[in-house]
Amino acid sequence: MSKDTFLKGAFILTAAGIVVKIIGSVNRILLSRLLGGEGIGLYQMAYPIYLLALSVSSAGIPVAISIIVAEKVALADFRGANRVFRISLGLLTITGILFTFLLYFGAGWLIEHHFVRDPRAYYAIAALAPAIFFVTILSSYRGYFQGLQMMTPTAVSQIFEQLFRVVTMIFLAYYLLPLGLEYAAAGASFGAGPGAVGGLLVLMYYYWQHRAELKQRIAAQAPIKQEASSRIVSRIVKLALPVSLANIMLPVVSSIDLLIVPARLEVAGYTVGQATELFGYLTGMAIALINVPTILTGSLASSLVPAISEAFTLKNHQRIYRRVAMAMRFANLITIPSFVGMYLLAIPISQMLYGTPNAGVSIAILSGGVVLLGIHQVTTGVLQGLGHTAIPLVNMVISAVVKIVMSWTLTAIPSLGIKGAAWATNVDFGLAALLNMYFVYRYVGFSIDIKDTIKTVISAVIMGGVVLLTYDSIMLKTFDNTIATLVSVSVGTIVYGIVLLFLGGIQQRDIEKLPKIGMPLAHFLGTLGMLRK
Repeated sequence: MSKDTFLKGAFILTAAGIVVKIIGSVNRILLSRLLGGEGIGLYQMAYPIYLLALSVSSAGIPVAISIIVAEKVALADFRGANRVFRISLGLLTITGILFTFLLYFGAGWLIEHHFVRDPRAYYAIAALAPAIFFVTILSSYRGYFQGLQMMTPTAVSQIFEQLFRVVTMIFLAYYLLPLGLEYAAAGASFGAGPGAVGGLLVLMYYYWQHRAELKQRIAAQAPIKQEASSRIVSRIVKLALPVSLANIMLPVVSSIDLLIVPARLEVAGYTVGQATELFGYLTGMAIALINVPTILTGSLASSLVPAISEAFTLKNHQRIYRRVAMAMRFANLITIPSFVGMYLLAIPISQMLYGTPNAGVSIAILSGGVVLLGIHQVTTGVLQGLGHTAIPLVNMVISAVVKIVMSWTLTAIPSLGIKGAAWATNVDFGLAALLNMYFVYRYVGFSIDIKDTIKTVISAVIMGGVVLLTYDSIMLKTFDNTIATLVSVSVGTIVYGIVLLFLGGIQQRDIEKLPKIGMPLAHFLGTLGMLRK
């Protein structure tokens, strides 16, 4: 099987992630217009429960499978790799059925015991149950292909899953709306099921397409003693459980924020309405925005897991170090200029995207979190690839506890208010990243290359100056914030790339790793004398 290099795989996943985000944004706009605030509220009452059930049933499984499959492939044990997939598929079929029935029959219990306050949300919760089964099976296929370091099947399936989901959501919500909001919200919820089926069919097609080649490799391999099924199941659970718990940590911390931040803002002197508004700026706008640049770093982390696992199995320490260094370098190339741009244009970006400048303060403070979050994601991928899936979880728990204490303390200070909550979030990202970096240094011996980082910082600072000049000059002439912001970001991106090339921050081999366009672009820039080998 032709496998993607880990960087190429990361870029493929990033492209898919951007497409999925765009489709999701269109969906949110259409669904909000269709259902209104009340209908969206019913949908949102159901969706977090679905995500929690999904986190418990399958969230860590793709990571676990990809680690074990990568180990088998590194040892040329293709029979073992396929066996891991088949065992995991059987295991996940059972857990998928179990959690599907739990969610379906538990919907009434959640309403009766007032965990969900509005009884109309029953239909939306029950409608999500079938999706659990298909998404759980889907995760087994994705883990298998990622273990083979083939990211294209995962990327294509993500796009089809989102597309099928959105089309079904909008159609059913529109069709069922005359029957009542509760049925329209249930129709929107049900879309997750057909979406998962669409993504699963794509992965099954890829598996069928590569089956003949896989059989040839299995037939050609030397006899290798196979692990017992119980041993494989035990390893999957041991590796997956910390990842699943880490995924559960995210909604748990968000729920704690919901309890702490508005209440402490009231202590700081804000009214209930003002506290709710400021909390919305922080969590609904600023945090959502800083997650956009980290699509690449999240993809790098996913691609790193099997790549590191493969090198670790072969005891190739040099390859591990090289891959970690490359991933961290690319992460910094994206996150550092994103931080500078968001910090300088925080208010214009807030006005352009959300129609209000008031989220600008939170965006400016959290912009630094982009760099920290990127480091955290990449180092998490490295540690998971090494088989230490529990370490990132422990580090997340420690940093979350510190964040809770800081949110409680800083948010209640009148001179800080919502700024205190934003700084607490940065500390959360930073501490988790720092702790992860310690363990990466301990196991790999890696530390961030200062020389490369300085080149990136200088390029980003020059970019920042150009961005401010461009924005101010356009605003003086047109007074149109959206045009000024978009042009400034575009000009800044071009300037950043040129300065980076001039300083040698990007080299020929970096460009060549870009999917499809890498080789011709490297050749073109080389003829202009802008690339260093």
